[in-house]
Amino acid sequence: MSHFRADIRQRCEELVALYPRKRSAMLPLLHLAQENDGYLSEEGIAEVAALTGTTPADVRGTAAFYDMFHLEPVGKYVVGVCTNIACLLAGGEEMLEHAAATLGCAPGSTSADGLFTLEESECLADCNIAPCVQVNHRYVRTTTPEAFDQLVDDLREGRLDHDVPSHGTLIRVKRQGGLRVSAEDIAAERSVAIAARSARAEAAAAAAAAQGST
Repeated sequence: MSHFRADIRQRCEELVALYPRKRSAMLPLLHLAQENDGYLSEEGIAEVAALTGTTPADVRGTAAFYDMFHLEPVGKYVVGVCTNIACLLAGGEEMLEHAAATLGCAPGSTSADGLFTLEESECLADCNIAPCVQVNHRYVRTTTPEAFDQLVDDLREGRLDHDVPSHGTLIRVKRQGGLRVSAEDIAAERSVAIAARSARAEAAAAAAAAQGST
């Protein structure tokens, strides 16, 4: 029985079908696992391992390399405050201190109500509006303490739920257009590719055997 919700499991299976090697689907599958639980739970990691034909240790080791994945529970909202050079000069450290005071948690920890996790971030690539703040990887562009406090109040009251979904959800709209291929076409093309690869391997082995016999 799947640990994932039915819709998440379906999306996982569709993703795996797109890759010639199941392991190649690991990163997008990890994003779906995080969408399911809000972080990468042991159950989610185990299911990704099963889907990719790897081990939980392999999946966990891969996830640990990337800042966007969390191996421990986090708040509904993960708040990132940039303190890289452009933001530092524009008051990034002061904003981080203010955020810690407003949320009641130090960078790297979660507020007592479980709603907010605060992070000190490297460059968030919005340097023209500094200091840069993100919530669940969405730019919120709150550059003053007053704007930050209003942001927190709006998040607590649910006024931004449409713009800032719970942590782990990168996209809420399933792609319906663009490059799409049916599962049957993918399977047929993959069979042709596998057959061609096998034929090349057999031809190479035959050539090597013929060369060895001369």
